[in-house]
Amino acid sequence: MKYNVNSNGFYGDFGGAYIPEMLFSNIDELRKNYLSIVEKDSFTREFNFYLKKYVGRPTPLYYAKRLSEKYGSKIYLKREDLCHTGAHKINNTIGQILLARELKKTKIIAETGAGQHGVATATVCALMGMECVIYMGEVDIERQRPNVERMRILGAEVRPATSGSRTLKDATNEAMRHWINNPDDTHYIIGSVVGPHPYPDMVARFQSVISEELLGQLKKVEGRDYPDFVIACVGGGSNAAGIFYHYLENPKVKLVGVEAAGLGVSTDKSAATTKLGKKGVLHGSKTLLMQDENGQVTEPYSISAGLDYPGIGPLHAHLFDSKRGVYVSVEDDEAMNAGIELSRLEGIIPAIETAHAFSIFDKIDMKRKVIVINLSGRGDKDLETYIKWGKY
Repeated sequence: MKYNVNSNGFYGDFGGAYIPEMLFSNIDELRKNYLSIVEKDSFTREFNFYLKKYVGRPTPLYYAKRLSEKYGSKIYLKREDLCHTGAHKINNTIGQILLARELKKTKIIAETGAGQHGVATATVCALMGMECVIYMGEVDIERQRPNVERMRILGAEVRPATSGSRTLKDATNEAMRHWINNPDDTHYIIGSVVGPHPYPDMVARFQSVISEELLGQLKKVEGRDYPDFVIACVGGGSNAAGIFYHYLENPKVKLVGVEAAGLGVSTDKSAATTKLGKKGVLHGSKTLLMQDENGQVTEPYSISAGLDYPGIGPLHAHLFDSKRGVYVSVEDDEAMNAGIELSRLEGIIPAIETAHAFSIFDKIDMKRKVIVINLSGRGDKDLETYIKWGKY
């Protein structure tokens, strides 16, 4: 079985481009041009230049000694939190802003939940001198205030999404409406491996720099270029797609995605798509999503703004459906406790999204294994949430 996207934009049964007619020209332009652009030597050189000189790549592979001793395994952290802007999101926004420039676009829109993609988008727009509008749910604006101010300082306009749950799903809806009304001069930088083809493949390609670096880094410290387990949190799933990418076809590597169970999968306050979701269409692609008996999208919940999404990207839906990937759901308190544990054992305060990935050592037998966890974001943005939670 193959796990990368096919020529029609599908991962197995998932993917495609289910879009209104008004978006067809935008998506068709991307589909016809993105591969020829991103595979050009000149594009690759410029992309790699900014990743190295501006983003600060390669990010370190750090051996977490005290965490390893506690859980009886060799645990390495891929330090995406050390990227410029504090998360892996900048890898994708660098790639997409260069693509937008090649397509002669002059304005950029984006959606954001935790704010890291919004900050990364505002950053590259400032770098390239492009107008920038970021859509963000009202709820997320309140719980991620530092990132909102960072976006504004960088020159972006932050527009609140006031419908529905007023979180990431609704911000994405608003961004798509904007794009429909401004098709000619605007590029939509989607922040995760979601949306209509070619976005899931495009974002995964830009984020695959994570696993590409990991191949060489592991070879140096372990004498082999693959771990036994690769672990990452999953909302839409861009950081997981990036660190899974070069291991998709390697059956020796177990791919583990960690979703937000919120207050529990048996409650109505959860975002655990693989536990609660069914096949359907969300934001332009066929995937797994949380929905009621009438096919209406249900409202997700997570203490982490970046995992507060009612679906997963089609790549992850395929990995789950084919059993190539293992997807685990983690409740709020478990994630928060794991974030505090990492802080006190290794001196690293993780983003709450990332903290979910550190919650599963008691859920899967990983003793005496080589494990890599994608530490995809810093906890600076989440200090208010840690403080309100208060159990430390």
